[in-house]
This record gives sequence, structure tokens and C-alpha cells, in this order.
Amino acid sequence: MEFAIVLLVVAVVFIVQSVKVVPQQNAWVVERLGKYHGTLTPGLNFLWPFVDRLAYKHSLKEIPLDVPSQVCITKDNTQLTVDGILYFQVTDAMRASYGSSNFIVAITQLAQTTLRSVIGRMELDRTFEERDIINSSVVQALDEAALNWGVKVLRYEIKDLTPPAVILHAMQAQITAEREKRALIAASEGRRQEQINIATGAREAAIARSEGEKQAEINKAVGEAAAITAVADATADAIRKIAAAIQQPGGDQAVQLKVAEKAVDAYAQLAKTNNTMIVPGNMGEVSGLIGTAMALMKSVSAKT
Repeated sequence: MEFAIVLLVVAVVFIVQSVKVVPQQNAWVVERLGKYHGTLTPGLNFLWPFVDRLAYKHSLKEIPLDVPSQVCITKDNTQLTVDGILYFQVTDAMRASYGSSNFIVAITQLAQTTLRSVIGRMELDRTFEERDIINSSVVQALDEAALNWGVKVLRYEIKDLTPPAVILHAMQAQITAEREKRALIAASEGRRQEQINIATGAREAAIARSEGEKQAEINKAVGEAAAITAVADATADAIRKIAAAIQQPGGDQAVQLKVAEKAVDAYAQLAKTNNTMIVPGNMGEVSGLIGTAMALMKSVSAKT
């Protein structure tokens, strides 16, 4: 009975030691008598008890690794505290087991030294503007070295860049000055545009006013020309009517009578000027005009 129990215990130990189930996205390294024998893939695997042993277990998933913050010196001798995170993946379980005693520590140290080297070639302002260049430089340097460790470095991201408090204060003052400068430039541009708009408006108003005055003068000239034309037409029509009337019987006598009347009226007006009696020098002319006028009137009356 005791022998059966011993056999049962041995069988259980044998099964436990020989049957291994590897989870998905994992790789287990097996050593046989202290020497690398193989890598177990996901699923059911069998080992020789007491001969084979599981030496290392590796996850093949992407692993984030927090790189401790460190102080870096920029090209312009400014201290800069840098904090980042690294993403890597085990691609070769055998090399990850035997390529380095601790590949995680090796990757961390290499990431820090590479970061100090990259930032040391840049000025402070560039470190804030060219994070992508810093990240790609660190990844490239790590990926080349990590090939011997069976590790693939996927990417590196800078989480924070912190300059000293004095530098932060100076940068804040610079930003404030730059914003004030942009505000002054914007205000001056606004005033300049305002003056341009005012000048443009005044010019357009002057042009419109001159055009209006020009059109008004043109209209006035056209109106005066039309009035002169109308007066001329009326005068010409009156002259034509007078000429036609003169051609009628008794026309000449009527004209002479009208002229005599006008002459008499003219002498009468001259006599009244400044309350002074003006007497014509040749009275015969006046009497002749009067006689002519009377004779014409009598002849007209006789004809009627």
C-alpha cells in the first residue's frame, strides 16, 4: 500500500514536471542539464523531468518602461530635466535570456545616456520644438544595441521637459514681451488700415463730388444753351414776322411811325434826367420827327 502511494506521488511529480502549458504571447526558455535546449511556444509542451528545467519566462507583448527623469545639459549650457517612457517588445527569447544579465536595466541606462547625448547637441529652444527628432534619435540608437538582447525598441516618448525656475521665468517674460509686441503691431496695423480707409473714403467722396459738380455744370451749360437757342429762335421768329408785316401795304409807314414815337419818347426821357431840362441842339430834327409821325398817323387814319 505504501509502495503504491509512493508510485502515485512520483507519477504526479513526473506529470507536473513534464507537462507545461504556455500562455499566448509568451515564450519559455528550457535548459537541459544547464544548457540551452529550446523555447516553448504557446500551448501544450512536454519536458523530461529532472533533466529539463524552465530557465526563463518572457512576455512577447509590448511593454512600457518608465525611464527615470534625469538632468541633461543643452548646447547652450542650460540644465534641463527630462522624463520619458520607452516601449519595447521581446522578439528573441533566447537572446533576451543570455544576451544580457538584465536587458531592462541595460535598455534604461542606454536610453538615458543616449538622451543626454542628443540633447547635448541642441540648444534649449530647439529641445521644445524638435521632440520628434529627439524621440527618433533615441529609438534608433537603442534599436541597434538591443538587437543583441533579443529586444525590439518600438518608440520613445518624452513626457516632460522642465528647465530651471530662472529659465522658466525668463521664458515667460520673453513670451509676454512677444505677445505685447504682436499686440502693438496689430494695433498699428489697425490704425494704418483705418487711415487708409479714411483716405480712400475721402478720395472717393471728392471724386464723386467733382463728378457731381461736373455734371451740374454740364447740365447748366446745356440749359443755358437751350435757353439761348430758344431766345434766338423766338427773336428770329419775331424778326420774320416783322419783316412779313413790313411787306404788307402800309408797312413802311407803320415802321416810320414807330420809329418817330420811339424818338419822341427818348427825347422826353432825356428831358427828365436829373430834374434838368435837356434841349436838343437841332430842334428841326425833333419837329421833323413829330411832323413825320403826325403825317403818318393821318394817312393811316384816312386809309382806315
